[in-house]
Amino acid sequence: MSKADVFRDLHHDRAPGDPLVLPGPWDAASARVFAEAGFPALATPSAGVAASLGHEDGQVPADEMFAAVARIVRAVDVPVSADVEGGYGLAPKELVERLLETGAVGCNLEDSVGGVLKDPRAHADWLAEVRAAAGGRLFVNARVDTFARGVADPGQAVERAALYVAAGADCVYPIGAPPEVLPLLRSGIQGPINVAALTEGGPTPAELGALGATRITFGPGLQRRAARALREIAEGLRP
Repeated sequence: MSKADVFRDLHHDRAPGDPLVLPGPWDAASARVFAEAGFPALATPSAGVAASLGHEDGQVPADEMFAAVARIVRAVDVPVSADVEGGYGLAPKELVERLLETGAVGCNLEDSVGGVLKDPRAHADWLAEVRAAAGGRLFVNARVDTFARGVADPGQAVERAALYVAAGADCVYPIGAPPEVLPLLRSGIQGPINVAALTEGGPTPAELGALGATRITFGPGLQRRAARALREIAEGLRP
């Protein structure tokens, strides 16, 4: 069984309250820490990787992002999914080829650009092209940005999710969805749902799973928490 198949299987037949927890490594060293802790797979956060490379979120050149993902993949034996934002303007075939070259088995793909939501049907068509180019070699996590862009109506998130699932997305990610709407999203969305958890405070991964989350990621939260810890250490080194 390929790593992509192993990764896909991790998303299915999960009991309520037992979501797939995917820490987000920002470099090879953090990836090794998470793998050695026993997590079965990892999912890179674009903002965390950007910070590690000295860039602002959303400002990483495509070549640098793919190179960073490749270093993370090489550092561990577990499957790694990569957040590649909106795809960097690459055609679906080239995007898939670049991802497969890194060794990643999955990807996050956003449905907004420059803070503006894309037309959902056009985005679904693009996702279908990505799926066709990838076949079963990549697990496609389609991000739904309605909540993040100020659209509070869960119905619009469900409508977009339905289009993306029909286009071949393996999972949808309604980023920024309030925990209290997760049961509604769960009832209206077919297939796995990705939910972001806070690293401090807020519902636990198990609680989010009980509300309907299939898998849990953390965005740049783990990288930022590690950076705060390092600042505290640095302050203690001063005479």
